[in-house]
Amino acid sequence: MDLNRTLRIVSAVFMVLIQFASGNFVFNVTHKFAGKEKQLSELKSHDSFRHARMLANVDLPLGGDSRADSIGLYFTKIKLGSPPKEYYVQVDTGSDILWVNCAPCPKCPVKTDLGIPLSLYDSKGSSSSKKVGCEDDFCSFIMQSETCEAKKKPCSYHVVYGDGSTSDGDFVRDNITLEQVTGNLRTAPLAQEVVFGCGSNQSGQLGQTDSAVDGIMGFGQSNTSIISQLAAAGDVKRIFSHCLDNMNGGGIFAIGDVESPVVKTTPLVPNQVHYNVILKGIDVDGDPVDLPPSLASFGGNGGTIIDSGTTLAYLPQTLYTSLIEKITARQPVKLHMVQETFACFSFTSNTDKAFPVVNLHFEDSLKLTVYPHDYLFSLREDMYCFGWQSGGMTTQDGSDVILLGDLVLSNKLVVYDLEKEVIGWADHNCSSSIKVKDGAGTSYSLGADNLISSSDSSVMNGTFVTLLSILISVFYCFTS
Repeated sequence: MDLNRTLRIVSAVFMVLIQFASGNFVFNVTHKFAGKEKQLSELKSHDSFRHARMLANVDLPLGGDSRADSIGLYFTKIKLGSPPKEYYVQVDTGSDILWVNCAPCPKCPVKTDLGIPLSLYDSKGSSSSKKVGCEDDFCSFIMQSETCEAKKKPCSYHVVYGDGSTSDGDFVRDNITLEQVTGNLRTAPLAQEVVFGCGSNQSGQLGQTDSAVDGIMGFGQSNTSIISQLAAAGDVKRIFSHCLDNMNGGGIFAIGDVESPVVKTTPLVPNQVHYNVILKGIDVDGDPVDLPPSLASFGGNGGTIIDSGTTLAYLPQTLYTSLIEKITARQPVKLHMVQETFACFSFTSNTDKAFPVVNLHFEDSLKLTVYPHDYLFSLREDMYCFGWQSGGMTTQDGSDVILLGDLVLSNKLVVYDLEKEVIGWADHNCSSSIKVKDGAGTSYSLGADNLISSSDSSVMNGTFVTLLSILISVFYCFTS
């Protein structure tokens, strides 16, 4: 989502220093098993329970979808503060901090068309809230030195996302309450102190009421992200996964080990801000598409970013043109470029039967299959547009970069293992469940969620509603 953002949050090392006053104390300590005959299995059970608490699985309920004719984003529900209060935040693997709208904020959206309530976090209403100043270790790692000349100044942030949206505010330290998996389809609250942004000024899409949420939860690799903060506290592993249901909405988002389905993986390109992987080739139902020599090279044969905060898939111009030509050679249609970005056409048959699959091949023989219902979206019953986009994504040296968003990630379980520095996926029914494994090796079923009720399922992202109305009007101009 924020490929071209100006803010680049550098990796930080979180250190917790616990200091005790010097002195001599005597405590009477009794072991919990003293005077009892315990079998080794019971002792192991005790340890296993402790380990399970140390390395938990977390269930983040999902809402939304990635369809261009609908909501166009995924969000989850978290709780912040003491007492805990609910907030809805977009999940984004392309950014590195959690921030929420905070009081007072006169220009923050107070309503949304997504069918969810909006709330402002109020630090004065939380007994566990603490200010984060410039002297804080967290701030010293992420701020430019000139912005924190005075030690008593608040630690501020300014985020610019790829679409031009911005968020400004100060960091605070408070409790986040998430749902720890404690049994099959069962959870219990897990609270941990974290640092997050308290947004007081939003702009662009973030300030619009049609698709507004309470904030954004970044799952990037930086130590400032929530996944890294929870791992630094010893609560979880730096592993998370999502299964984005693009058919019914919602899906699965989990922190921790996934036992099944089993996924094959490809290495993450080291020392990159985003989740970069190496693309080795593309084919249209077995017919190869040449990769352009301008594609960025990160020590391999291609630069490709996996980003769940992006809705569509963006390709270099030459690759986009070749791909569309290969697809339409298999199924000839009359294309009309609408709004200079969408290739649209009229079609009355079953697109899944008529159009070919697109296969993306990555290092270590990992394949990602994109089906017609993934890369095509419907304007009306007989009108379709390609979700593939010709993107202007480039590196600082001018090399082209592929950006793969939810269009290709939907209806697949995608696992990000930051400990092994790999990412992998497998086709999966995202309306069903997965098996997760806690620190003790115990497996539990974790089910899918949809935070938007069926009565709200027709809620559409206002940006796309406006776009679609334009698309339909322009399309009729071509076809009438």
